[in-house]
Amino acid sequence: MYLLLLLTYMVAFSLDAHAQNSLPTITITTSEPLNAQQKVTAHLKAEDYIGYIGIKLRGNSSLSFNQKKYTLETRDANGKEIDVHLLGLPPHSDWVLLAPYNDISMIRDPLAFQLWRDMGHWGPRTVMCELIMDGKYLGIYILSEAIKRGKDRVDISKLKKRDISGRELTGGYLLRIDTFDDDEATFTSKIPGIGEGNMSSEVIWSCFYPKKKKLQPEQLTYIQNYVDTVEQVIQSDDFADPVKGYARYIDVPSFVDYFIHTELSLNADGYKRSAYFYKERRQEDGTGGKLFAGPVWDYNLAYGNANFANANNPEAWCFEGASNNPTPAMWQRLLQDPMFRKAVKVRYQQLRKSVLSNDSINAYIDRQAALLAKAKDHHFETYPELLVSEERKQELAQQQKQMEEMRKQFEKMMKENAQGKDSLGGGGFPPMGAFPQGGFPPMGEFPQGGFPPMGGLPQMVEGFPQGGFPFGGGFPMGAPGTGDGQFQFDVIGMFAAYRVSSYEEEIEILKKWLSDRLLFLDRNIARFDSDWQPRIQPLVEKKMKFPFGGFPAGAPKQ
Repeated sequence: MYLLLLLTYMVAFSLDAHAQNSLPTITITTSEPLNAQQKVTAHLKAEDYIGYIGIKLRGNSSLSFNQKKYTLETRDANGKEIDVHLLGLPPHSDWVLLAPYNDISMIRDPLAFQLWRDMGHWGPRTVMCELIMDGKYLGIYILSEAIKRGKDRVDISKLKKRDISGRELTGGYLLRIDTFDDDEATFTSKIPGIGEGNMSSEVIWSCFYPKKKKLQPEQLTYIQNYVDTVEQVIQSDDFADPVKGYARYIDVPSFVDYFIHTELSLNADGYKRSAYFYKERRQEDGTGGKLFAGPVWDYNLAYGNANFANANNPEAWCFEGASNNPTPAMWQRLLQDPMFRKAVKVRYQQLRKSVLSNDSINAYIDRQAALLAKAKDHHFETYPELLVSEERKQELAQQQKQMEEMRKQFEKMMKENAQGKDSLGGGGFPPMGAFPQGGFPPMGEFPQGGFPPMGGLPQMVEGFPQGGFPFGGGFPMGAPGTGDGQFQFDVIGMFAAYRVSSYEEEIEILKKWLSDRLLFLDRNIARFDSDWQPRIQPLVEKKMKFPFGGFPAGAPKQ
């Protein structure tokens, strides 16, 4: 073991020299193969910590990427969690190594977290670093604080098992709308989600803190009833009443900021995945105890970087929903209140003079790009598939156009099938010859992180069950197909809205997209207290024939 560590550190030294010490290095030595279910013991060396960790793979569809994500837990020699400083970040035991594999800029997650912090909220702090595991260079990573309850994280009261009544019962709770596994207590919203073409309208909430094994029945009942009340009040006739309406239950400024932040990002998963909320404990004088929106998480498919859920259209709205997962209807309803829209307008215009100014955002991007300048070449040498030639880029752009047309045709067939016209040929799936180049039909993000079962695609009645493909997104350029009798798959192109030939090109595209997006928001939010009205979608109950029941215990999550 000691010999292995020595060899690993010698390789690490050599690789550090290659990167010219431009970024801090994390070196991990494992003792057994990693998996996505249970943490295994390993050893970590960084500038300010040398010691044991528990580590496992992280992610859903990203598990298919060449560069993996990891969840870390710092431990002592006996395997007990210990709080440590890691690359200068405040001490804690829970960490995440985010792999910016399908974000060529490697900036989107840090940018989103930084903007949320600059808006006055806690957001995960990050450090760009390089990772060496078992002597192998794995590229540039983002060391990030994990979303956890704590003084230096989500600062809410610790909820004890005995807190089952009175003021103690009212907080704190950390909730999210996302995929879930068996260690999280869940409940289904009583208000159907919105979005055109969704297989289901069910919005699933989970209690992220406390976990199920510590959460008492009275606590689960309380927080479920509170969320039910919030959502039902927002949909009620008196929802805008300053005394009886939603302002009694939610922290309006946090919801205003979350709306602005999400709409700027045009996150493909906005509002409907990795959407966190927390509820603080009520104060002794009866104040407080409201539901807050945030913190923010998972923005690698934001800022124009995804080809589904309208995420590459700078003139789309996240709150209107999309065809991959149901969007909570409360955001649409809040925008029907002139006072909420006015609060958004005032806050947005204030932020545009500071945090959200073009100069401020571009300066952050330039600083991050300069920070990565010495290390990026080694990163792209390690993952050469991330950049494409000019010729290949044009080919992929043409494929993207073809796939977009296929998506429109498929959506039309789906609508006709739903109306009983049976345009899908009776079996619920278009004939294999209907798609060019041997590809699959256009589809969106894999819901709940799952691929269809390996035994074959299920028969479609109301869409594929249990983690199959949803519809209406679109496999992008480089979609699955066959060539020379061999299956080919461009995993980068599975989600990408575009491809680039250089890092510099990616940075310019990101800046241009943000500029265009801000212009769109400038024009429309300026009208929020006058003639602007949200596009209203009816609340329609839609359930999958085989509802998704969550992952087995310990399964991967974003």
